[in-house]
Amino acid sequence: MTVTKQKILQNICYTELVYQRINKKLNADYSKQQIELFIHQILKDTDEAFYCRTGKNFYVTNSNNNIRITINAMTFRIITVDRLKKLIRISETMSPPHPLNTQ
Repeated sequence: MTVTKQKILQNICYTELVYQRINKKLNADYSKQQIELFIHQILKDTDEAFYCRTGKNFYVTNSNNNIRITINAMTFRIITVDRLKKLIRISETMSPPHPLNTQ
């Protein structure tokens, strides 16, 4: 665990508005405690390679849960949580090759 991930885990904070925003984005009705536990677990389980700082924000992408968390880089305040769209691999949409006819 490097300084970035560890620092985020130790300093994350929330506003009243973000709880409502998270519930709206995830189409859920979680309590504040449930949201905080969920976010903490996602951050803890996500490999540091999926923590990306772009400008003033960190973006933490967890494809196992199809979630991207946006965090302010200066205050470590959670800004929002987005549900990721699952990408379908081309190989998953192609039918298997037909066996050769040896007649």
